[in-house]
Amino acid sequence: MTNQELQTIKNKFDIIGNDPALNRALEIAVAVAPTDITVLVTGESGVGKENIPRIIHQNSRRRNGKYFAINCGAIPEGTIDSELFGHEKGAFTGANEMRRGYFEEADGGTLFLDEIGELPLASQARLLRVLQSGEFIRVGSSKVLKTDVRVVAATNINLRHAVSKGKFREDLYYRLDAVTITMPALRDRPTDINLLFRKFASDFSARYGMCKISLTEDASIMLRKYRWPGNIRQLKNVAEKVSALESVKISAGSDKCTIDTDILSRYIPKEEPDLLPAKSPSYQDSPEAAGEREAIIRMLLQLKQDVDYLKDVVAKAGLTRTAPALAAPEDFSRDWTQQSESLEPDGAQVLMSEEDPEEQEFQEQVPADLTIKTASNELIERVLRKHGGNRKAAASELGISERTLYRKIKQMTEK
Repeated sequence: MTNQELQTIKNKFDIIGNDPALNRALEIAVAVAPTDITVLVTGESGVGKENIPRIIHQNSRRRNGKYFAINCGAIPEGTIDSELFGHEKGAFTGANEMRRGYFEEADGGTLFLDEIGELPLASQARLLRVLQSGEFIRVGSSKVLKTDVRVVAATNINLRHAVSKGKFREDLYYRLDAVTITMPALRDRPTDINLLFRKFASDFSARYGMCKISLTEDASIMLRKYRWPGNIRQLKNVAEKVSALESVKISAGSDKCTIDTDILSRYIPKEEPDLLPAKSPSYQDSPEAAGEREAIIRMLLQLKQDVDYLKDVVAKAGLTRTAPALAAPEDFSRDWTQQSESLEPDGAQVLMSEEDPEEQEFQEQVPADLTIKTASNELIERVLRKHGGNRKAAASELGISERTLYRKIKQMTEK
């Protein structure tokens, strides 16, 4: 492709820049356009991936057919199949009439599936079938329909990684990856940054009658050095924000507004490379989880206390665990015997298996060599200290009445 032909493509689709990687992406798009081969467009969010399918469609034999752009990540999972493949009347609640999906509507045209990595696995299987054979079935129907659609997909995630994690079908990935076009990030196109900024600022000036923005040399260098994580979309927002807040209405005295580094730095976010990503809070670290652990410990302590009380009653009556008076059906007796073994005062287990994670938490907070009475007293003392001696609040947290708390405190002081 000659430079003139390439520039014609850029002008037609309002693409700014002369970066070699950008030019290569446009050349590939024009080269594959006359075919029906599936194309996968990759690149970060905001780099302009949506231009590639438009170029492919306009330079293909399908240019007179319909063109649809669908954001797969913006459609709820429960309705994505209906949107893509259509549905029959009564197929689900709210399906009051038959609806044709995008694959049926775009017959003879081009379908751009953006954020293809967000497609649910069940829908990926349907998509694979229509890509391989052109066949699909509306939701709620058993009739196989045919369509002739050119598919261009785009993603800002690593589909190979998604395949390895089981979030994307491997067979669909290889079906989409016939031709891959990668759009470069803005930070990899430093010579294009100032061109884009001037274009966005000029468009804003012409639209609202504001003075044109002009950058000093130092400000231009600052613009190029910033890494632009939001790519072209972020740069456009900054250009329009600067134009709106720093420019003034065109007057007889001036039609330009010069921006230096001091002014520009107000609109470019500060980079802090030393900061690590914030840890996502987990439920285990939350106050709710801590409260549940405390409640579990209290219940376990109370359970052990009740069991000890029952054992004392049995001992005073001169009975044993195997006495006929405590006989029960065979299965229940066996379960009770197994549980009783884990309820010995010197044991560390309380109705739990060795693998239970809550058991480990209990062992850490209540050592095995403590009696239930000592553990109960320590818990009461800790809660009282926590509430500064407020017995009403302590009783509420312990899950007992104030009267019971007073009695336990009296027993502790009488030792």
